[in-house]
Amino acid sequence: MKLFDEIPRLENDSVLLRRAEQSDAPQLERMINNSIVYRYLPTFLSEKQFGDVRDAIDGFYGELYTSKESLILAVVAKESGEFCGLAEFYGYKESLQKTCIGYRLDSGYWGRGIATQAVELMISYLYGRTDTQIITASTMIENKASARVLEKNGFIMTEAAVPEDWGYPAPTIADKWFR
Repeated sequence: MKLFDEIPRLENDSVLLRRAEQSDAPQLERMINNSIVYRYLPTFLSEKQFGDVRDAIDGFYGELYTSKESLILAVVAKESGEFCGLAEFYGYKESLQKTCIGYRLDSGYWGRGIATQAVELMISYLYGRTDTQIITASTMIENKASARVLEKNGFIMTEAAVPEDWGYPAPTIADKWFR
């Protein structure tokens, strides 16, 4: 199966990754307006490209998905049912069997292991249910917590402090990761 053949539902005992729903809109809007969350993220993330967060949720499964540009899932804490953030598969290269991953959680959910578990679910899905053979990620060099999430999930830094276009006026210095 190829990455964009389905919108998966992935879960373990504590975290659920599922299609984002309109009922997630208030929590997603709170996250989008939290500047702390986005200080280590590109400026062009899809949820920030819409004036209305409800349009963003619809957009996740419109052109972004059908063009195989991005597959975005809501990250949910299973115990409470609360929307925590987003998990994203992007940069899909079918010919290379390569997929990039990204994730962002509202700051109230940091430090609880949710991102680590979300990435674990993403890896299991990509390697277990799609034809992906290579998974990559990028982190700003200042974002030590995100780097730690990747390390806990077996990623290895392949390039350190390389310039990338993250939509800022100057190139963003980022670390590149591989699993």
